[in-house]
Amino acid sequence: MGNCWFKNLSIRRVSSSLKIESPQVQSPREEKEKEISKLPSNAKEVEDLRKEAAGNPLETFTFSELKLITADFKNSVGIGGFGRVYAGFITENLKKGLQPQRVAVKVHDAENSFQGHREWLAEVIFLGQLSHPNLVKLIGYCCEDEHRVLVYEFMDKGNVESLLFSRALGCLPWGIRMKIAFDAAKGLAFLHDAEKPIIYRDFKTSNILLDNDYNAKLSDFGLAKNGPVGDISHVSTRIMGTCGYAAPEYLKTGHLTAMSDVYSFGVVLLEFLTGKRSLDKCRPAGEQTLVDWAGPYLTKRQRVFAIVDPKLGKNYPEKAAQRVAWLASHCLNHNLKARPLMRDVVVSLESLQVAV
Repeated sequence: MGNCWFKNLSIRRVSSSLKIESPQVQSPREEKEKEISKLPSNAKEVEDLRKEAAGNPLETFTFSELKLITADFKNSVGIGGFGRVYAGFITENLKKGLQPQRVAVKVHDAENSFQGHREWLAEVIFLGQLSHPNLVKLIGYCCEDEHRVLVYEFMDKGNVESLLFSRALGCLPWGIRMKIAFDAAKGLAFLHDAEKPIIYRDFKTSNILLDNDYNAKLSDFGLAKNGPVGDISHVSTRIMGTCGYAAPEYLKTGHLTAMSDVYSFGVVLLEFLTGKRSLDKCRPAGEQTLVDWAGPYLTKRQRVFAIVDPKLGKNYPEKAAQRVAWLASHCLNHNLKARPLMRDVVVSLESLQVAV
């Protein structure tokens, strides 16, 4: 699956407004243990919870079956905040009705039991009810004793981060960058326009996976949240995500909206345009945060070329680069109401597609 699961986790604090006379005030550890006890502890409880949300049928695997699939977890292909990811293969006779196929097996780190369990469950719920060409397919899961594991379709080319910023693999061509951006935008638009809107909350290059034909799919739904509906303008939540991608109003207030994802998408567009990471402390002062450095160039048509990835040389359409810069500047607008909807971003990117 690639190295897709790094997160900056916030720390839960006990409210200072608690009165001294409040009976049986629980310690943070006791509160956490109480919350853990409410989470599903076996496959039956998970399926009972999934029935409330309906969705796609998922396979339930035993841990012994996963050891067979991964050859005893020998081939690690990534690691992140959730745990380690292994390559595996489902053989013909492992489960009735399950086709032979390569898979990625994501194993929850037991040391991070509470947060990891919640993120694991979020992925089961969201990916268990969603189906779209630009979302990674969840095949099944394991919920046995302390084991929390997810089994996905295998994406041969890994994540975009490892390709875009690799010194060993050469330059990712402009046309492929635009195809990936287009696919990822369609995935986000699908989430935002769902009957019950979903906010992805952790959009970044390491969470975009690619198959052999560079078809892009969003992965890692551990931080996804149900979006606001009706007259509600936002969802209030703990601030979680990845530095360099999170929207400023979300970091300031904890108010989460679909526009938070749009901002993150603008950051990724900048990464495609410049070939630079969203945050890099090794860069000179003034260039470490990509949005701050590139921002002044985005609305000046002739200045855009000064920030285009030098590895591309002249192998990109100048007008397309200017349009990408313009689109990124709108996605990154500090006024969230001025940012475009993802469905409009899809339309803008569709016109920039070239044969690859």
